[in-house]
Amino acid sequence: MSPKSPFVALTLFLAALSPGCSGGPRPAVTAAAAAEPEPVAHTYRTIAGRNLPAYVFAPTGTRVRNAAILLFHGGGWFAGDATWVFPAAQRFSDLGLVAIAIEYRLSDEGTTPIDALDDTCAAFAWARSQARELGFDPQRVAGYGVSAGGHLAATAATIGCGNSDGRFGVGGPDALVLWSPAVDVASSGWFERLLQGKALPADYSPVEHLGKLLPPTSIVQGTEDSVTRLAGARRFCTGVQESGELCALEEFPGLGHLLTRNLAHQEDDFDPDPVARAEGWKRQNEFLVRIWGR
Repeated sequence: MSPKSPFVALTLFLAALSPGCSGGPRPAVTAAAAAEPEPVAHTYRTIAGRNLPAYVFAPTGTRVRNAAILLFHGGGWFAGDATWVFPAAQRFSDLGLVAIAIEYRLSDEGTTPIDALDDTCAAFAWARSQARELGFDPQRVAGYGVSAGGHLAATAATIGCGNSDGRFGVGGPDALVLWSPAVDVASSGWFERLLQGKALPADYSPVEHLGKLLPPTSIVQGTEDSVTRLAGARRFCTGVQESGELCALEEFPGLGHLLTRNLAHQEDDFDPDPVARAEGWKRQNEFLVRIWGR
């Protein structure tokens, strides 16, 4: 497949993104970073002869205890790997969570986002099966997702995973922490092409499946995002609030996808606002402390 979409060019400049929010490649290792413990790799499932890894970062902080967070990278469903969210995983580990960066199958000639969602659900099931060993409550498992990864985490929370695991009984996350998430893909021609005729985009669009049981949610979003638009985030957040749960939608005026300042070229000349980015991290950390802090 030779993808042609806004997400393609986006992938080409993800290397410019700095730690913790991007879902892009890891930055150069500094002396301080080198002292941080490396994650422990586990295989959370084997499918079609391929082992899919989950990288576990042990908690080093104490502000949020007895909880875990699974992290899903961006890349338009066709690019990237788990290392793209390692900086964010370390940040959540420093807060006190067991942070688990997930590798999922990428879309190609035979694989679609439906398969990535199946991997996402398998990852939540595996993590909960390891809760006692890793030291967290299986009903306090958050999902963190960047862009396309936000779609996977949100879809696991809305459509669900076909089992009764977790606080909300759908097998998905017990809380959502999302960064410029693709929660509205019903009219996306690119997403439709990736589905390869196996489903309609609306079938896997989180905002089309907002029910009565939704997890507390934090969303960071630029108001001028032309890749994953603010309207979808607002609609998702309204659904969460109507279900009776907290939704903290942090809107950053004048910024685009992943909080870029370059609105004319949000997919090929990325310029993240460092002040807004740091504030986004701070607010999402505060959200987790609010819902699960000791």
